[in-house]
Amino acid sequence: MEALYVHIANKLENIRYGRQAPSGKILDLTELKSLELWRAVFAEFLAQVLFVYLGCASANALAGPKDDIYLIKIAFAFGLAIMALIQMFGHVSGGHINPAVTIAMAVAMNISIIRAVLYVSAQIIGAIVGGFLLKGLTPIPFRDNLAVTNLGPGVTQAQGFGVELVLTFTLVTVIFGTTDPNRASFGSPAILIGLTVTLGHLAGINFTGSSMNPSRSLGSAVAADFWDNHWIYWIGPIAGGILSALTYKLIINPYKGILNVEEAISKLRSDYPGSNFEDITLKTVE
Repeated sequence: MEALYVHIANKLENIRYGRQAPSGKILDLTELKSLELWRAVFAEFLAQVLFVYLGCASANALAGPKDDIYLIKIAFAFGLAIMALIQMFGHVSGGHINPAVTIAMAVAMNISIIRAVLYVSAQIIGAIVGGFLLKGLTPIPFRDNLAVTNLGPGVTQAQGFGVELVLTFTLVTVIFGTTDPNRASFGSPAILIGLTVTLGHLAGINFTGSSMNPSRSLGSAVAADFWDNHWIYWIGPIAGGILSALTYKLIINPYKGILNVEEAISKLRSDYPGSNFEDITLKTVE
């Protein structure tokens, strides 16, 4: 029975960390032998392809004047896309779909360096594939600017960098908060993260296009062959993600994990009152 309790505790941690509970090893080459890792890497690749295509195609295909309603539609297009994809792939890879998120998770030591490097590589390749898919499947009369991100009129590079940093800091902090193992309930990270992406677009789309995601900007840049100010969409979001990781990890609510089986079962009981877990006799596993 004690083995069952340990299994339950591990499952609970893995769910809350997106199946990548910290192993205590920053660099572990044996992880490369794990089939689960390669499934997760492929999930990040496929999710990135779909995100670039679905998000950018939705924004590019919207007809009508570029008014407030148009911008709201774009905001919800990207928010709904990320919401759906996290729901689809979150249990496999954690649903990062964003190099800034992956790097932040590595800085917080929630994933290994090996996993982070493979995730970012998969995201970059996925973004390029998604960009070519976007261009190839969009008829010439409907191509517009293929949802490429660029600075708005009068926006300086410093301001653009700052906007992307703040928006990504907010997004990544929401991700840390919704996946924190010390929370009383699981909630729905997919919905909350998707709505945060929508909020980010509403706040900054007129200034930078509200990327918050280097690979998203890479995909549309590949499709449109437009690279003006592209560095902002890498440095800004990554800096925001790292700042979020350091702030959350060191100041707001440092990860403590689940220390023992009794605490794990207690959390299950509080989250699911009246369930079969009420009948479990707690034992301390040394």
